[in-house]
Amino acid sequence: MNGSSAKVQIVLVTGLSGAGKNSMLRALEDFGFETVDNPPLEALETLTRAAARNLAIGVDARSRGFSPASVLKALERLRAEERLEPSLVYMTASDEVLLRRYSETRRRHPLAQTGVISEGIALEREITAPLARAADWLIDSSALPLPRLRAMAEHRYGAHAPGLAITLISFSYAAGLPAEADLVFDARFLKNPHYEPNLRHLSGLDPEVASFIERDPDFTTYFEKIRDLAEFLLPRFVQEGKKYVTLCIGCTGGQHRSVYMIEKLSTHLTQAGWRVGVTHREAAKFINPPNRSAPGKG
Repeated sequence: MNGSSAKVQIVLVTGLSGAGKNSMLRALEDFGFETVDNPPLEALETLTRAAARNLAIGVDARSRGFSPASVLKALERLRAEERLEPSLVYMTASDEVLLRRYSETRRRHPLAQTGVISEGIALEREITAPLARAADWLIDSSALPLPRLRAMAEHRYGAHAPGLAITLISFSYAAGLPAEADLVFDARFLKNPHYEPNLRHLSGLDPEVASFIERDPDFTTYFEKIRDLAEFLLPRFVQEGKKYVTLCIGCTGGQHRSVYMIEKLSTHLTQAGWRVGVTHREAAKFINPPNRSAPGKG
């Protein structure tokens, strides 16, 4: 906490077994949160109301007395507490990834009563669906490296970062929309560097690709409209008390056009004083841009 008037952050971390709940809790602990994993559900509000510093609590289907309705009711009551700032994080992943993780670790799924892991995953996904729908932050860890998860958690919950946290994500439409998206823009109509043999192996971080995209006659108009909309919306999000916003730009492969536009928008917003984090979801496989942050605005 930064001063006695600051609110205590309460982060409830839930989701599917094997999707990264423990990794998120460890990351929050490293950022100064006290962490408690799987307390009895009836102890949840006692723990939070007694918290003297930021607190992260893991709750899932293994917790004694667990039910999504009870968790959501407790969260509603916590939000009425003036000194607390609660949020709900839901960790998910694809069935294929969860099955592979369980196969690699040879762990037993807590809800696989017959020993069939796929049945346990399906049951847990069904049981926790109300929490996924109500989550303040839904994280799909299917293709998310641990260092990137930690960087995302630090950007969102790091004590040094007050104000509105803006996350910019480039992605491939072929891999689906980012689950956490607030705003989504489509760059697939712009000329595609993929069809240029000398650009295909590069990314939107390379100047040759940037020059190619900039030469599209519709690029400047489209980028300026996205920039102007962001400049219009962000101060209003602050006025409404919103703490986090995720803006996504997609293209066919998530390698060229969306990457370049996210980088350009990040530069503009950072220079304007906003706190910005960048994720290149598909392009992260072959590029490793630094995690960016700037002093918060608003």
